[in-house]
Amino acid sequence: MNTRSNTMHTALAVGVAFAVSVTGCEPARTGSVNGQLAVGTWGGNDAGVIVTDSLAHVHVGCTYGDFPGRVALDSAGRFSVAGSYLLRAYPVEVGPTMPAQFTGRLAGTTLTFTVTVTDTIENKVTTLGPATVILGKEPRMGPCPICRTPGDRARIHRRTANPIRKGP
Repeated sequence: MNTRSNTMHTALAVGVAFAVSVTGCEPARTGSVNGQLAVGTWGGNDAGVIVTDSLAHVHVGCTYGDFPGRVALDSAGRFSVAGSYLLRAYPVEVGPTMPAQFTGRLAGTTLTFTVTVTDTIENKVTTLGPATVILGKEPRMGPCPICRTPGDRARIHRRTANPIRKGP
């Protein structure tokens, strides 16, 4: 082989080795871990999901709900989890929470879901969504505040239920 050919082969080998090292060392970004929805914040337009080790806290518009436990995914990335939901959450919370089903499908880091609520006040079924959220993206909720963690909701409620009084 001539020098030019050796140089080209060496450059090609170095380029391939570099590409393999860069892509091979980085884990694929996915929204699932061990067959469960990944812990973290998932955001979209007027929707957000906060997944912790013990629950999925879901917002659609000015509503929210909690779905206990880790969200298990089937081999196609689908899930269905029972929980509770508050349809009248903002600007003033009006309860009670109602039975709900959080269902959807994960594709990579994109989660598309619906929440089906059995409205025990109006005796009807209300479906919210489909909504789409992405892992690691901040939710954009418009005028409705999103809880950063499920405990934030209780702190916000205590603050608005017990306003600070000024004066004696």
